[in-house]
Amino acid sequence: MELKRVVITGLGAITPLGNSAPETWESLVAGKSGAGPITLFDASKFKTQFACEVKGFDPLQHFDRKEVRKLDRYAQLAQVAADEGVKDSGLDLDQLDKNRVGVIVSAGIGGLTTFESEVRDYNPENGPRFNPFFIPKMISDIAAGQISIKYGFHGPNYSIASACASSTNALIDACHLIRLGKANVIIAGGSEASICAAGVGGFNAMNALSTRNDAPQEASRPFSASRDGFVMGEGAACIVLEELEHALKRGARIYAELVGTGLSADAYHLTASHPDGLGAKLVMTNAIEDAGLKPEDIDYVNVHGTSTPVGDISEAKAIKDVFGEHAYKLNISSTKSMTGHLLGAAGAVEAMVCVKSVHEDIVPPTINHQDDDRDPEIDYNLNFTFNEAQKRQVRVALSNTFGFGGHNASVVFKKFEK
Repeated sequence: MELKRVVITGLGAITPLGNSAPETWESLVAGKSGAGPITLFDASKFKTQFACEVKGFDPLQHFDRKEVRKLDRYAQLAQVAADEGVKDSGLDLDQLDKNRVGVIVSAGIGGLTTFESEVRDYNPENGPRFNPFFIPKMISDIAAGQISIKYGFHGPNYSIASACASSTNALIDACHLIRLGKANVIIAGGSEASICAAGVGGFNAMNALSTRNDAPQEASRPFSASRDGFVMGEGAACIVLEELEHALKRGARIYAELVGTGLSADAYHLTASHPDGLGAKLVMTNAIEDAGLKPEDIDYVNVHGTSTPVGDISEAKAIKDVFGEHAYKLNISSTKSMTGHLLGAAGAVEAMVCVKSVHEDIVPPTINHQDDDRDPEIDYNLNFTFNEAQKRQVRVALSNTFGFGGHNASVVFKKFEK
């Protein structure tokens, strides 16, 4: 059986850097930070009092009042990103065979704000009085369901939970289904909105978050010696994956081709990556092999790069192991230095970054690095694209996403050629 080719024909995003994919991309290339004081709840008593929030989002501009009450913020953001992606793709919804259009949109956590609110309001003495929409608002598959309901897409429809790798897993599953001929088009991606007391407090308890409250915009500093944890972000990205012949037949604009996918497990620790980057090395190798490429074919690696003490070192080691001497010719960058860590949505946002890099031949930077802030465990002969975007030919880009539990996922995008 000959596998189908999979191309990218639509992009949608709402992130701390912009309420659309073009706005987000423009801010990334400009090296802007999306961090600032938390406004979504009173964080004055928390160790971390800042995050990368989506700004100026009014759900009533996108949904009627009844719908807003039925949807957690994460599902609202997912729908907005999906709407943009579908529109950007130019799909003719009247002519489309909707039985062959799927939606795989993931979340690492789901409706945590809803869960927190409902449980907080429960009073054992008065007995249960829960919102009838409590469960459907909270569960992490509901965004995918909501999107399919809006458009009447009857193809494969589900969510995947693999912590911070969730939306990369969504892209990988979508790719496999289209390759195997199970769907013509799949809206794939992820969404997360966990900037609430439970989310920030929970990650604070693990000492996972930066506590640089005096300088939020400088807090996410991957590969710098003074990094002290990740900055929580929120948002969504949805990418339209399409079977090549289906896209060509309708004259679609093609951003890039998704040519390789990789999966692996660290099998090491609940939350920490393997110190030698063994799982990271394996997942990149798997993705490059699946693409039918060699390591020296890769031009850009968008790293997981969360700005955590252990993770950044192990990923840099893995890159050197996989790419050898070619590692020094790569561009490497962590866009989490600007977006923060969008948890389950991170992979979709960073896949979009790779698609745009391939399409436009520019690599967004890793911001907030100072020349004298060097970690002796990191090789600074690698090009981390510090502080300024770099123009270069990007024929092939690889995106890494790693999740708590040791889940590793990578995807490879290539310039489209017939």
